[in-house]
Amino acid sequence: MGWIYLIFAGLFEIGWPVGLKLSQSNETRILGLSIAVVFMAVSGLLLWMAQKTIPIGTAYAVWTGIGAAGTFLIGVVYFGDATSLARYVGVALIIAGVITLKVAS
Repeated sequence: MGWIYLIFAGLFEIGWPVGLKLSQSNETRILGLSIAVVFMAVSGLLLWMAQKTIPIGTAYAVWTGIGAAGTFLIGVVYFGDATSLARYVGVALIIAGVITLKVAS
């Protein structure tokens, strides 16, 4: 069950940087900050629950890896962030590292 909590924690980790991005506009400032705070709290709670059965180093690395890769993809798809082959390779390496941590557990 810890890995399920951890995966969802990582997915919620994506939400708070997106909320902060939305808060850059005056029209969506309150909504964006609200999204960021809620997603941060849920992500932290799920990470805490996952750490009951998963070592802290593994849990933190997987949590941040899912968050970083997911936020990168959201940035590219929805916010027009720059892309390059090197950036995609970097994200692929993050994902490969997360998979390796899961397999090695």
